Amino acid sequence: MAIDPQKLRALAIPDVAQRYTERDAILYALGVGLGHDPLDGRQLRFVYEKDLQVLPTFAVALAASPFLLRDPAAGIDFQKVVHGEQGLVLHRPLAPRGHVVGRQRIVDVVDKGAGKGALLYTERVLADADSGETIATLTQTIFCRGDGGFGGEPRATPAPHPLPDRAPDLVCDLATRPETALIYRLSGDLNPLHADPAFARGAGFERPILHGLATFGVCGHAILRTLCGYEPMRLRAIAGRFSAPVFPGETIRTEIWRAGGSVSFRARVIGRDIVALNHGRAEVV
Repeated sequence: MAIDPQKLRALAIPDVAQRYTERDAILYALGVGLGHDPLDGRQLRFVYEKDLQVLPTFAVALAASPFLLRDPAAGIDFQKVVHGEQGLVLHRPLAPRGHVVGRQRIVDVVDKGAGKGALLYTERVLADADSGETIATLTQTIFCRGDGGFGGEPRATPAPHPLPDRAPDLVCDLATRPETALIYRLSGDLNPLHADPAFARGAGFERPILHGLATFGVCGHAILRTLCGYEPMRLRAIAGRFSAPVFPGETIRTEIWRAGGSVSFRARVIGRDIVALNHGRAEVV
């Protein structure tokens, strides 16, 4: 069944409510690499319940609606789906525990052509379920590699955020562990691409890959570490485009350029010298 863009744009996606606790916030932090050094008190604040701080990027794991990609009626080849882009704007800091609701909609569907895939643009507003106050706005681009050619006039896609043409001002190397994807998936993204070797081979990868959002979280950690003094309220927004897979166990180098409160960045896998997340941008105070 092919993608029907009009049907997808009109789809009413049910709201998703979620209660989370300190345990969930800690599990997410462990899944993006916090706590590698058990004597680092700055990281310990995110993985130990005493005076717990919450990573800003934890918002990406809350109240998501995963049913869409797996629904046969959507016409999407789920095995060939990969994450294209992710954006996050924080309107207030996340509490260590809470009751939240995610309201998701499909913003646009773009056909890149037969054999070239399709792009699915979504937006999710994360709000406090009790007060209704908006906590975060999340934007996402899904690259449906097996679903191009369904029709529609070719259209230009938004230009990526440009990076400065000079050496980065700062770099931050953060290692991932071989079991990183197995930990991260416990925060809600159970796509077998990140755990099942046979499924990963069927999708064209030699072995399970790290979640794009885990790489995104590592970049958020790097910016929090280098520019924000591990103070989560100082990171107000972060976005980037995924450009290559990371395998669990690899070290990610985040290259950072500063221009006042605006930050440009990219993530490079040191061992293979490839850029895994490109055209990154963030806002810090």
